[in-house]
Amino acid sequence: MNNSSPLAERMRPTTLEEYVGQKHIIGEKTFLFSSLKEGRIPSMILWGPPGVGKTSLAELISKECKRPFYALSAINSGVKDIRNIIEKAKNPNLFKNGSAILFIDEIHRFSKSQQDSLLAAVEKGWVTLIGATTENPSFEVIPALRSRCQTFVLEPLAMEDLKHLVNHAVEKDSLLSTKKIDIVELEALIKISGGDARKLLNALEIVVLNQTGPIKITNALVKEIIQNNLATYDKGGEHHYNVISAFIKSVRGSDPNAAVYWLARMLLGGEEPRFIARRLVILASEDIGLANSNALLLASQTMEAVHQIGMPESRILLSQCTIYLATSPKSNSAYEAINKAMKLAEETHQLPVPLALRNAPTAFMKDLDYGTDYKYSHSGKGNFIAQNFMPEEIKGEKLFEPGHNKKEKELKELLKLMWANYYEY
Repeated sequence: MNNSSPLAERMRPTTLEEYVGQKHIIGEKTFLFSSLKEGRIPSMILWGPPGVGKTSLAELISKECKRPFYALSAINSGVKDIRNIIEKAKNPNLFKNGSAILFIDEIHRFSKSQQDSLLAAVEKGWVTLIGATTENPSFEVIPALRSRCQTFVLEPLAMEDLKHLVNHAVEKDSLLSTKKIDIVELEALIKISGGDARKLLNALEIVVLNQTGPIKITNALVKEIIQNNLATYDKGGEHHYNVISAFIKSVRGSDPNAAVYWLARMLLGGEEPRFIARRLVILASEDIGLANSNALLLASQTMEAVHQIGMPESRILLSQCTIYLATSPKSNSAYEAINKAMKLAEETHQLPVPLALRNAPTAFMKDLDYGTDYKYSHSGKGNFIAQNFMPEEIKGEKLFEPGHNKKEKELKELLKLMWANYYEY
């Protein structure tokens, strides 16, 4: 391979024996290993963080089984590209060793309609699909396609795997092997990689190409040359969502110290401040809600201010809002209420609107008793008249349960007084 290609590309394995890691998937006696030896390849989803060998594994599977290999990236491919490949694959005389392999990188970026376009081809065996994703297939791949595929979970590369990759590159690469390279320390390189083999090898190449004569790779040298890559936060991968999850759970758990730490991790990793601000708005409603209605106001104002001000000053606004939300009383009663309501609405969507609540803009509708018996609430004492607003079949179904905080305890007493004949509070 040309030396102008990145090191990670030059060191891509050419045989299964050279493939590093994922022994739980491709090691001897595994389902996939046995299937390959028998020439049987199921359609599959390869789920794992960046740089753990998803693309390499797909290519090696194709090579092992001597199948034609077509690769598409979900970033720049559409339904037309998929159909062109499927049309070729449907030719029974074209592929002698079985169906062609269609590899789709970042399949989670495909829309539902794009994923739908794959169903018939996978079902009929015109192609064997291998989809690669850094996102949880349960959320990002449509159920119909997921049910037709075997899902394999790829793990981050172990320390020994990463060390092997570095040593192998120094010994075997056509460019690096011509230089005198002494690996004294590897910790900084491995830290920069975050378990991503591609980052690891490309960082190694950057260090080597920035030196002349004999090269001693030390942690200090690596940090000096690649000083901007120390934050292990990949905005496109699973680690990205793990850090966000830690941030959200810290705010929900009322720990301002942990919350502001994870906020700093996101900012150092290059996260878009407006994305963080949007998450704070959601948190303010989902986890604080009625326990402190001011939280939503502050979060919304923070989002607007972040949009107007930008970095680096926005870090202060985000910190203030984060600490406020973390130290605020918590309630998820509104979140629970809408979830219960959505479920009930799905089960009872066929129930008619009570006549009293129907709109009656015409005489004909009034003759059908639309709006009859409706009581105008503002005419009652305290602008309230107790009456049924639910379909008769689910009358009295309580969906909102006030939380255990000062504000909602007061609200519960009020609801108990107002709705004593309808709901049990």
